Amino acid sequence: MSMPTQGAGLDSGHHPHDADEVRGSSIGELMRQVTSDLSTLMRQEVELAKAEIRQEGKKAGKAAGLFGGAGFGGYMVALFLSLALWAGLSNVMDAGWAALIVAVIWGAIAAVLYTKAKKSAEHIRGLKQTNDSVQRIPGALKPHPQEVTR
Repeated sequence: MSMPTQGAGLDSGHHPHDADEVRGSSIGELMRQVTSDLSTLMRQEVELAKAEIRQEGKKAGKAAGLFGGAGFGGYMVALFLSLALWAGLSNVMDAGWAALIVAVIWGAIAAVLYTKAKKSAEHIRGLKQTNDSVQRIPGALKPHPQEVTR
């Protein structure tokens, strides 16, 4: 983005500063200056917003990476606890039966999580119904000649 060489803003020398200079300017010149200043201000605000979004995006990316690492750590804990349970059970029974018991426990956990996820997904689908209702509103607001009575 190129910046003016004489400086930016209202103090660059091209813009009127006092009442005499304003009175000596035509309406067209004043409108051009106001439009130019507004345009510059908008560009600067957009650049500021972009910089803030980039900064927040970096923070969100770091947080997502940390959550991912925490999830992997949790997975490893579950894996090694499962192996420890399997090894502990294999001290009192056949290793095959111990593995089956651990697998059944994880199957039950998966079933509970699936049921909760399915219920959550149904709530999300409720938004689709709301969206369908909202899309029908414009048609409902149109006049229907057969219903108009005088």
